Formats: sequence, structure tokens, C-alpha cells
Amino acid sequence: MNMNWGIWTVGVLLSDQASTEVSEELAIGEQLLRDAPKSLLDLLIRAVLCVVVFLIGSRVIAVIRKIAANALKRANASKEVKQFLDSCLKVGMYAFLLFQIAIHLGIDATTIATVLGSATVTIGLAFQGSLKNCIGGILIMMLHPFRVGDYIMEATYQNEGTVSEISIFYTKLATIDNKTILLPNGYLADTSITNVTREENRRVELKVGISYEADIRQAKGILEELLLQEDRICKDREYSIYVDDLAQSAVMLGMRFWTRTEDFWPVRWAMLEKIKYAFDENNISIPYPQMDVHVSEKEEE
Repeated sequence: MNMNWGIWTVGVLLSDQASTEVSEELAIGEQLLRDAPKSLLDLLIRAVLCVVVFLIGSRVIAVIRKIAANALKRANASKEVKQFLDSCLKVGMYAFLLFQIAIHLGIDATTIATVLGSATVTIGLAFQGSLKNCIGGILIMMLHPFRVGDYIMEATYQNEGTVSEISIFYTKLATIDNKTILLPNGYLADTSITNVTREENRRVELKVGISYEADIRQAKGILEELLLQEDRICKDREYSIYVDDLAQSAVMLGMRFWTRTEDFWPVRWAMLEKIKYAFDENNISIPYPQMDVHVSEKEEE
């Protein structure tokens, strides 16, 4: 009897304890339900405020970038410096804006700093190419191997074109057939680059073959006359007309002269055409590969 009474007592206590726990959980759930609208409203208000802060911050960033661009313009900064600094300013200010928005969402600044610190190594490994491109862009700004408007050729993949933009990560080239080439700054900092238009003047070298029967003095005189008649050739710089080689089927004549860099191709094309017409008018043949066959007839016995 006593044993049954003890078991019944323990059962009652356990039942009371379970009921108490259930009541507490129901109370907590009821409290959460009552607080849910308030929490959702608070979250919605914060989200709206973050959107407003982002929109206002974007306008402020645009104004600051415009002020910085005007300051650089007054300082006579080069176009590539303007583009590069504008890219850096844009990335930095938007990163700061997102940091402030995260704080407004209730994320602790210390937590953000800790997460950023622990993620630095991971991000560095994941985006090491981008970091290399950023450093390459800084080197390009410091050393100035090329500027916006220069025509460059890179040696590895034979890409070439006019530099249209130098940003924080990439350099844009505009080709003569209206294509855009994006080259990583890190790659450009490591490869060999030929800057075609950096100097004011450029030397043109032409070679043309004449037959062995032609008069070399006459041919050289024609070349010199054509050279003196071309106004785009720099007459104040040394020029030369010479016999370059006694080739297998032609006497190779060469001529070297200087012209302005922007006139290089038009002058080269014009001179080649004039040489052909002038040689034709003076009966000076320009040999081409050919084969002469001589047939020997044996005398009949």
C-alpha cells in the first residue's frame, strides 16, 4: 500500500512538472506571437532605412566622384590617372557605405571587423588574381609604360590597339576594327609591351626590287624625287636611299625617312603606290619570282 502511494505521488509530481513546462512553453510561444508583429515591423523599418541610406549614399558618392574629377581636371592630371583614381574612390566609398548599412541592420561593428579579419586570408587566396591586377594597375600608374590614347602591342598573345581606359583591374584596348580588348593589369605589368605612338616621330623603311637590267642611279633618283615631293615626310631629319642587297633575281633598293607618328601608315601606303607608278612610267621593272627554261638542241650527226 505504501509503495503504491509512493508511485502515485511521484506520478502526480511528474505530471505537475510536465504541465508546468508545457505552460511555460505556451507562454513563451504566446509572447513570441505577440512580439512577432513588432519584430517584423522593426525589421521592415530597418530594411527601408537601409534602402534609403543606400540611395542617399549613392548620390553622395556620385557627387564626391564629380568633385574629385573636377579637382583632377584643374590639376591637369592625365586621363589614365583620372580613371584609375575614380575606380579606387568608387570601390572604397561603396565598401564604406555597405559597412554602415550593416551597422544599421544591427550587426555589431566588432563582429564585422572580426569576420573581415578572418576572411582576409580566404579572400586573398580566392581573389589573388584580382589583387595582382590591382597592384599591376598601381605600377602602370607609377611607371607610365603607356597612357590613354597610346597604341600598344603586347608580346605574348599579340593583342594590340589604342588604350581607351585604365581602370583598377583592367586596361581596355580599342582595335582598328572597333573591337574592345580587356587585358588584366597584372598581366600587362609582367609582359613585354611595345608602345607604338609614344614618340612624336617614327621612321619608315621601304624596300623595293628592280631588275638587274635597270639603271640603279635612275631608280635611286626617282625614289629621292618622290621623297622630296611628299610634304608629310620630315625634311629636317636625315633620310637615305641605298642598295640593300643583290638578291637572286633583283637588286633590292631601300629607303629610310622620318614622318610624324600619326602619318606613318598613310605615308607608307602612299609612297609604295607612287613608287610603282613612277617605275612603270620610266620602264623600270620590278621583278617577281619566275623560272627561265632553256632547251638545248643536239646537232644531228
